[in-house]
Amino acid sequence: MRVSNSVRLLGVILVAVAAFLVAFQPVRLEGATPVFQPLRLHINLGLDLQGGSHIVLQAQPTPRTPVTPDAVDGVVRVIRNRVDQLGVSEPVITRQGRDRILVELPGIQNPQRAIELIGKTALLEFVDTGTRSLPQGAEWVGPDTVVLPDKTRLALPKKVILTGADLSDAQVTFDQFGRPEVGFTFRSSAAKTFEDYTTKNVGKYLTIVLDNRVISSPVINSPIPGGKGVIEGGFTLDSARDLAVLLRAGALPLPVKVVENRTVGPLLGRDSIDRSLRAGYIAVVLVGLFMLLYYRFPGFLADLALGVYTLILFALLTLLGATLTLPGIAGFILSLGVAVDANVIIFEKVKEELRAHKTLRAAVSAGWSRAIVTIFDSNTTTLIGAAVLLWLGTGPVRGFAVTLILGILTSIFTAIVVTRVLVDLALETRLAGWIQRIGALGGRRVPAPAAAPAGPGSAGE
Repeated sequence: MRVSNSVRLLGVILVAVAAFLVAFQPVRLEGATPVFQPLRLHINLGLDLQGGSHIVLQAQPTPRTPVTPDAVDGVVRVIRNRVDQLGVSEPVITRQGRDRILVELPGIQNPQRAIELIGKTALLEFVDTGTRSLPQGAEWVGPDTVVLPDKTRLALPKKVILTGADLSDAQVTFDQFGRPEVGFTFRSSAAKTFEDYTTKNVGKYLTIVLDNRVISSPVINSPIPGGKGVIEGGFTLDSARDLAVLLRAGALPLPVKVVENRTVGPLLGRDSIDRSLRAGYIAVVLVGLFMLLYYRFPGFLADLALGVYTLILFALLTLLGATLTLPGIAGFILSLGVAVDANVIIFEKVKEELRAHKTLRAAVSAGWSRAIVTIFDSNTTTLIGAAVLLWLGTGPVRGFAVTLILGILTSIFTAIVVTRVLVDLALETRLAGWIQRIGALGGRRVPAPAAAPAGPGSAGE
């Protein structure tokens, strides 16, 4: 059963309205009450648009671990885990050369805190200090030497019982007075080791050390079963959260130092947005004018489909949580041309059919059928190139590829479906004559076949 054009048009309108609501979110729910809010695109912005931190780290060798590609890759993995837990949208974390790591964090308001989080080695150790309690801030400067906060040196061997690598989880908790602390849970095998150790060492001190610096040195009052415990260290809420993030992400295989720290200010980001949006507006207007002036009424229908295309593309970027960067805006502008190109192919095919003296409906049907193959072929090659950029590219290059791929797929839908619905609907009205005129644009009709030459016995011989 063929779906009527009115139903198809209703479907297009519903898709456009849904895309508008997703992209601009004019209404939000507070409980069961709808609340209207100013219209704005709810798309994540990249470092170049909203500002943030640009940090370059350099891996440092240790006596035990030299700088190798595997070790640097391990550092990248740990930093990525830490940044992911910060909730930063679309961070860029990549290797640069032999021993450097580029970290870009869009929207970070406190870059120093980010540096402390991603650059700290975060090697947590549970050290047996016997009957000796160490003050907070004491630091091991060698395997057998501790420097106290008053700079006094103390001979004390570092007997590590367990490390942060044995933890399965770490979360912020609060004591009975509401003070923040960090609760931790050991993995099953380490939990047994922890229980056995605390059972045999009741009354002694188990000192908790982070990057060779003492956090706390609690006394073991009783055996601790279940592999769970807490770290108390006079934490603020932020410092407790930071330590929990570090412990969950794990320790860096190599220490790192910051060799470059640039902050992209909001003014630069605002200027970039304004110029890019201006370029986008100009591109949309010029493309729309070309279609309107060259193809007249069919071009106007294509412009309407282009509006639906823009709404759907913005909605997809919002739903996928994609980050829009300057290259991403370039990909959007390029995809506008791709979207119009599909309509140009369709209209040219329809013109060819009209010049072959087909009826208007037959020309539209045949033109669309012929154009679909060409559209898929031409867009497939562009999709392959964009897919390679997405696979091998990093950072802004991937943003460009994502925007271009989504734009191409959306343009195929709007050209083949949306524009066709609008044209079919126009064919049922008096506007059909305006579509008929497309056959006379850009060239003349194919002339009728010439009459056969006169024979030998024709007149005038």
